Amino acid sequence: MELQTQLKSLADKIYQLKDKIETEESTKHAFVLPFINSLGYDTFNPLEVVPEYVADIGIKKGEKVDYAIVQNGEPIMIIECKNWKENLTIHGSQLFRYFHVSKTRFALLTNGIQYQFFTDLDEKNKMDEKPFFEFDITNLKDSAINEVAKFHKSNFDINKILDNASSLKFIKEIRKQIDAEIEKPSPEFVRLFANKVYNGRLTEKVMDEFSELVQKAFGQLVGEKINERLHLALNKEVIIQEKDQIEESEISRVTTTDEELEAYRIVVAILRRKIPTHRIVHRDTQSYFGVLLDDNNRKPLCRLHLNGGKKYIGLFNENKNENRQLIETIDDIYNFENELLDTVSLYEIEN
Repeated sequence: MELQTQLKSLADKIYQLKDKIETEESTKHAFVLPFINSLGYDTFNPLEVVPEYVADIGIKKGEKVDYAIVQNGEPIMIIECKNWKENLTIHGSQLFRYFHVSKTRFALLTNGIQYQFFTDLDEKNKMDEKPFFEFDITNLKDSAINEVAKFHKSNFDINKILDNASSLKFIKEIRKQIDAEIEKPSPEFVRLFANKVYNGRLTEKVMDEFSELVQKAFGQLVGEKINERLHLALNKEVIIQEKDQIEESEISRVTTTDEELEAYRIVVAILRRKIPTHRIVHRDTQSYFGVLLDDNNRKPLCRLHLNGGKKYIGLFNENKNENRQLIETIDDIYNFENELLDTVSLYEIEN
C-alpha cells in the first residue's frame, strides 16, 4: 500500500511539473530518482544507487550508464534515462552494450513516465530486444503495481522475477495477438471457429462470410462484458445511495451526547496532523456516532459506539470493513492514533 501511495504521489507530481522540465538531467532528478526511492533504495547512498555507473566495454574505458542499483557490491539493475518528452526506443541504447559486460540480469529504460524492464530470456547475457514488463506511471493499474513491487528492495529475488518475467513476456505477446485477431481476424482464426459451427466446405465465399461473423461475434461479446460490468457498478452505486439516504433519515431521530462530541474532538486532534479539520465531519445515527472524510458516507474514518454500556471505537481496513475495539474511556482513542492516520491514507490512494 505504501508503494501504491508513493507511485500515485509521483504521478501527481509529474502531471504538475512535466511542462516545466526541459532537460534529461531535470527528468532524472524530478521523476526517475523519486521512482528509485519508492523501490526502497537510498539514492543518496552510493553503496545502493550509483550514478554514472562505469561499465567498461572492451578497449573503451570509462563508459557510463545513468544509474545502477547495487547489492553486495554488484549491480542488480542498470538504468538508462531519457528526457520525458522523448519516445523510448531500445535501438542504439547504451543498455545493450552495458548489459553483457555487467553481472546484472535486469535493465530499465525510462523517460520518467514510461518504464520498460528488460532481461535476457532469449539468450543468456544478451539483453532481449523487447521488454518483458512496461507501464506508464500516469496510467497505473493494480496489476502493474504488483509487478513493480517485485523490484522493491524488501522483495527483490532474482529467480522469482526471472520466473515471472517469462510469463509476463508471453502474456503481453498473446494479448497483442488477440487484439489483432479481434480487429482483423486471420484466416486461421476464422477457420478455427467456422469448423466448430459449420458443417459444409469452407469455400472462399464461406470464409469471407465467417470472417465478418467472427469479428461481429467478438465485438458483441466484448461489448456485452463491458455492459455487464457497468450494470454491476451502477447497481452498487444505487445501493450505496439508498443506504446513505436511510442513514440520513436516521440522523433526525438521534440525540448527540456531550461525550460523543468530546470523543469527536479527540479524533479531530489526531487527524488534523494529516488533513485539514474542515474535511473531518461527524454524523450521529441511532446505532453509532460516525466520523467521515469530506462528509461522505463512503469515506468513514471511524465510528464511536458510546451509548450501549460498553464503549467501542470502530476502525476501518482497506476493504472498509469495521473492526470494533473495546475502550474503557474516550481517552483510550489516543491509543489508536496510527490506525486512524492509516485510514486517511486509504482515501488518499482512491483520489
